[in-house]
Amino acid sequence: MPQNAPEPWEYTLHITHDPRAVTVCRRTLRLILTIHGLIRLTDVAELLATELISNAVRHTKGPAALRLRWRDGVLRIGAWDANPEPPDPAPLLDQASTDSETGRGLTLVQACADVWGWHPLARGTDRGKYVWCDLGAA
Repeated sequence: MPQNAPEPWEYTLHITHDPRAVTVCRRTLRLILTIHGLIRLTDVAELLATELISNAVRHTKGPAALRLRWRDGVLRIGAWDANPEPPDPAPLLDQASTDSETGRGLTLVQACADVWGWHPLARGTDRGKYVWCDLGAA
């Protein structure tokens, strides 16, 4: 690792099924990025985290979690929820409805992140999925 390169770190914020949790996640993310000297990523990272967490809260009935990981100049923002079903596919950017106030979350993630994806999770009897996106520092 080059000298003065930020050390890798990771945070997980477990949230209840409550629409107010989206604001808690957004403010927590801003604090974490500020503490680690990554304030330049904050605006886009807040948008991405908000979309991922609001989808988890809106489309599931159980708990959720926001996970932030910094490694090798890349911020990974992820949202876990208890529903193992895949997220609704993001419409193509030119097909997204500009009139609708909902349904554009993954389209925004697709447009703003360097890469995104999802995978199902299973631990014992716990089931769910993890939707993530990467945001490079450059």
